[in-house]
This record gives sequence, C-alpha cells and structure tokens, in this order.
Amino acid sequence: MFQSAESSLTSKRELYNQLASQLSSLLAGERDLIANAANFSSLIFHSLPDLNWAGFYFERDGELVLGPFQGQPACVRIKIGQGVCGAGAAKCETVIVPNVHEFPGHISCDSASNSEIVVPLKKGERLIGVLDLDSPLLSRFDEEDAVGLERLVRILLASVIAE
Repeated sequence: MFQSAESSLTSKRELYNQLASQLSSLLAGERDLIANAANFSSLIFHSLPDLNWAGFYFERDGELVLGPFQGQPACVRIKIGQGVCGAGAAKCETVIVPNVHEFPGHISCDSASNSEIVVPLKKGERLIGVLDLDSPLLSRFDEEDAVGLERLVRILLASVIAE
C-alpha cells in the first residue's frame, strides 16, 4: 500500500482521512470511554497494515493500566516513565520508536514487536492515557502516522469528554 515515498504520504493521508470518517461514525452517540476505546482499537487493528498490537493504557494513580486492545495478551501495568508507553506518558508527547530493541528500558510484551508508536491521550494538560501501536516491522511508523493517529485520538476524546 505504501510503495514510494510520494505515494506513501498520499496513501497514508487518504487512509487516515477514511479512518477519521469511520471513527467519527462509529463513536457517534456513545460517550463511554471504554466502549469507544474498544471500537477504536479494533478499527485501527483491522485497518492499518502491519500491526500486531493496537490498544490503550489508561493513567491510574501514577501508572498506566491496560485498557481495550487487539492483539496478543499484554503487560497489565506500566510505570509512568518506563518503556515506550511510559516514556510517551511522561513526556505527554507522541513517541516513535523505529527499533524497540534499541530503546532503553523497552518492555517486551510480545517478542514479535519491532517498532512502536505511542500517542498520549490528554484533556488540557491532564494525561488520561496512551494509544499504543506495535508492528513486527522495523521503522513501521513515521510522522505521517503520528499526525493521523493524533487526529484519531482527538476524535476519541471529543466523543467521551465534554468541553
């Protein structure tokens, strides 16, 4: 799907536009975070190529606790600042890791994972949790994915948190 650099950006952009539309429709009228996160993780897992895990961790008392996901069983609790998810939560910014085996303190829940992207879920300055995607491919994620996923996270948060 993402052959050349130019078509890659166009294809990804189009795919994320389609996903934004689908996600908005899927979440319309539902305000429950867990229900919407479950449908979100399923949509992403089945729509984005080359993923082996897609899901959420929610902030609870200074740590990340596993939420809805698609893929192999996962670590249940991650300390803020630990691993890729914890680093994304601590920084409150998107983290792209081309090779998780080179990331200091990487937590290996699935040995098949080779790259990862973590997108924080924030309401104002408050961290709610993170979206975590893993891939068996090295360097699977890039800035185009970050932009697309951040847009999808905003749709999720708008569906469950009143302004």
